[in-house]
Amino acid sequence: MKRVITTPRWMRRAIPRFFQYLILIIATILIFIPIVILLFGSVKTTGQMYSHPYDIPNPPHWENIINILNTPSFWGMMKNSLIVMLSTTFGTVFICSLVSFVLARLEFRGKNWVYNLFTLGLMFPINVAILPVYFVLRQMTQLGVPMINTLFGVIMVQIAFQLSGNILILKGFFTAVPTELQDAAYMDGCTNFDFFWRIMLPLVRPSLAAVAALVMIVSWNDLLVPLVVLNNDKLWTLPLGTMQFQGQWGQDLALVSAFVALSSIPTIVFYLFAEKQIVAGLTAGAVKG
Repeated sequence: MKRVITTPRWMRRAIPRFFQYLILIIATILIFIPIVILLFGSVKTTGQMYSHPYDIPNPPHWENIINILNTPSFWGMMKNSLIVMLSTTFGTVFICSLVSFVLARLEFRGKNWVYNLFTLGLMFPINVAILPVYFVLRQMTQLGVPMINTLFGVIMVQIAFQLSGNILILKGFFTAVPTELQDAAYMDGCTNFDFFWRIMLPLVRPSLAAVAALVMIVSWNDLLVPLVVLNNDKLWTLPLGTMQFQGQWGQDLALVSAFVALSSIPTIVFYLFAEKQIVAGLTAGAVKG
């Protein structure tokens, strides 16, 4: 009789886990190498950037960062980015929560058509629709509604293109709330808005936080909309200012690295604080039925 060789149980578990960790380690290294090079380059001279781009700066040169921080235009771009990001986040979360509640909990004629309309919006990303959007903004400006060369125009466009995907995300969480809870609330005298404000929003708070975090990161990093809408350099956001700065100081790699590194710090901080909210909000579900 042939002897059957069986693999030990611990080995069957260890081998797949080893490859999982190996892939995660490789992916982490590939992601962090550009970030580390950027941070090291921001405290080097341009000569060191060309000769020793991967070495740890010794000693570090803080002149580039100090020069950027002492530039008034940098703080103006920071302020503009914060205004756009916070306004876009508030507007997106507010509108998406209302629309998602209506689509998930209320019945009305044409509901499926409205839902399909928002689903159709996913097929037209901002890169494809930016030209007709610009024509619409220019026409509105000519009619007396200032949209071109204003932060308001950037905010409105960003909100418009954030709605479809986030409405679909929130609708799933609003739908997950048990209907028995809604029936009990109506029996106690709650109106639709009372049920939405007092019961639904607290229950779906993790998903709202996740959507808000995602919108913050996307809005902060957006380059295309400010590039098309804004002409005045006093209204530039940080991504647009970074592009212009690279074009102006492209030969001074150390100074450019310092500007890009300082512009990236808020995004990294946002993600570090919001990572748990994003994962919990998008995977845990709104409530447990």
